[in-house]
Amino acid sequence: MLTQHLELPSDVILELPRITTIGQIHAYIENHKGLILFSESELRLRMKDGYLRITGEKFVLKMILPEEILLEGKIKELAFIEE
Repeated sequence: MLTQHLELPSDVILELPRITTIGQIHAYIENHKGLILFSESELRLRMKDGYLRITGEKFVLKMILPEEILLEGKIKELAFIEE
């Protein structure tokens, strides 16, 4: 496999999102393709083959960079939606 030969993480080669959560209060998302929607109860990010929807309460964007987002609040659900 190419990822093993080049010794690169598969998320980088395959353009997959990397999501790190700390309980239900923080989500750090890397490798997204853009912000679609943000509200106090929902975050939608474009992904390579669809989008990521995170729902919950009291959302605050603590950091937003071109391919990284740090979300705080009470996270209830993460869902990958294919297009």
